[in-house]
Amino acid sequence: MASPHSSAASARSGGSGLLAGRTVSRIGYGAMQLSRLRADRDAGVAILRRAVELGVDHIDTANFYGDGFVNGLIRQAIRPEDGVTVVSKVGATANPGGPRPLRLAQRPEELRAEVEANLAGLGIDQLAVNLRRADAGPGLRPDGDQVVDLDDQLAVMTALRDEGKIGAIGLSSVSLDVLRRALPVGPVCVQNAYSLVARDDEEMLELCLAEGIAWVPYFPLGGAVPGLPKVTDEPAVIAAAQAAGCTPAQIGLAWILRHAPHTLLIPGTADAGHLQVNVDAGAVELDDKTLADLDAISTRGRRGQDRT
Repeated sequence: MASPHSSAASARSGGSGLLAGRTVSRIGYGAMQLSRLRADRDAGVAILRRAVELGVDHIDTANFYGDGFVNGLIRQAIRPEDGVTVVSKVGATANPGGPRPLRLAQRPEELRAEVEANLAGLGIDQLAVNLRRADAGPGLRPDGDQVVDLDDQLAVMTALRDEGKIGAIGLSSVSLDVLRRALPVGPVCVQNAYSLVARDDEEMLELCLAEGIAWVPYFPLGGAVPGLPKVTDEPAVIAAAQAAGCTPAQIGLAWILRHAPHTLLIPGTADAGHLQVNVDAGAVELDDKTLADLDAISTRGRRGQDRT
């Protein structure tokens, strides 16, 4: 679902970066929240079309978002000529009626089944896929038969790549040790929880930079789950937003872009106004003093909270 001739190429917010061998805008779109729009499918399609109009050419999704509903929206809304790179993830599956919206699906056969489900739901033959582990960050922890060795998982992921079903392999919710062990397969991106106030993975970020791996943080503003600190509550962030004439959220996103040149953002929303604000964060400039004030904010990252 990607074309080398993106209509948005001239309007990349925040500049451009590399993902799976493609040049993309540094501000993409995380589609998870579109699952809220199950009762208004047209609104979901409209959000995706608006994202393309704003220059978004990188969408993050998963078959377990809305039990296939979100992938169906993407299939309906995104056209080959849009030049959008779609990245999905496996390692979990939808859990309708369960205590959480998903459950882990870490076994090799489950990873293969989820890749197939993503391809069918998106109506494509190949896509980039993140292996969502459960080693780090907010989220479920594996037990029983869900405790699976990384080598067994990478074996099926590389087999699927050899078969042409996976175009590129990424990692999500991983520890530094897992990333190091996975380097031989050539991961193209890492998705971990990371924000101005939760910088636990700074060493991993630096390793990604050294290895040419895109850093794609989720929860870039914190606060997405109970107990996670919020970037927008920080006095220094609020002060910077007032001085720049923008929102605290835009300051938080702009800081991440400035902090690491290989970062690609995937802020999510189901609201067109918020989508515009997120994309506009790419134009926010931080002077040296403001950047120093933000850098001085202490990190209070906490691991182990629930997430999807």
